[in-house]
Amino acid sequence: MKKNIISLDSQRGAALLEALISILILSFGILAIIGLQATSVRLSTDAKYRSDAALAVNQLVGEMVSGDRTTATLQAAYQTNGASYAAWRTGLSLPGVATNQPTVVFGANGLVTITLFWQAPGGGPVRRHQVVTQIVGCSGVC
Repeated sequence: MKKNIISLDSQRGAALLEALISILILSFGILAIIGLQATSVRLSTDAKYRSDAALAVNQLVGEMVSGDRTTATLQAAYQTNGASYAAWRTGLSLPGVATNQPTVVFGANGLVTITLFWQAPGGGPVRRHQVVTQIVGCSGVC
């Protein structure tokens, strides 16, 4: 009988130690899940900004194509100081657009390069979405 009592005495505190170790492992798991959630939210927000940038640039290209496509008219309306450019820029909802001005550059053969910059709130790198398209001009009524 005495042997059982001695072996029970040597086991005292083992259950408490096992419980503490399991709580520690559970805590690490919960911290990992919280970290994954934070990363998921950041990446989801970044994807939304990229999608908004693509939509805004496509909207500008659509306005260019649907209007008067003569080169002189396009350049007057959509270069940095043009009225149509200013109206489009005011409608942009991306963060950081006020400090990082979008550019519209007209090249040879009707090539137009539109570059839109944004920066996530709280800092981080300045992101960029650039589209190069060809807008075929027309003479007279299009």
